[in-house]
Amino acid sequence: MAATATKSMDLFMKGKAKQVVLEEVVVSKRYVDEEGNPIPFTLKAVDTKRIEELQDECTVPQFKKGKKIGEEIDWKRFACRLAVETTVYPNFRDQELLNSYGIVDPCELVKEILNVGGEYAELIQAVQRVNGFDTDFEELVDEAKN
Repeated sequence: MAATATKSMDLFMKGKAKQVVLEEVVVSKRYVDEEGNPIPFTLKAVDTKRIEELQDECTVPQFKKGKKIGEEIDWKRFACRLAVETTVYPNFRDQELLNSYGIVDPCELVKEILNVGGEYAELIQAVQRVNGFDTDFEELVDEAKN
């Protein structure tokens, strides 16, 4: 039997995890800088606590014949809310940006800015990857988008 290395808890002590880094992703070729280069969106992973809060905020009651039979997460809404939280730039909560489109809801703004075919899907996929979600979540979001 091979000797096993002692597993130390030191590796998991507070402050040992690598810091979450910002990631730039081009999700649209329609928004360009002065030189005509696509402007990348800046994304940052959201912490687990906030993800759970978003799931709670996107949970809706399910009814059958007027009686509540349970609750379910509105995955379509959750995916958009997570995209708003994950996207550092552009800031979809920016009041001036919202006003320029005549929109109040940041989720509506995301869909207005990324209103061409695969742009929104590209952002959602990048958000999933940045937040470490596996293909099961991707499949749920794909179902929600259809």
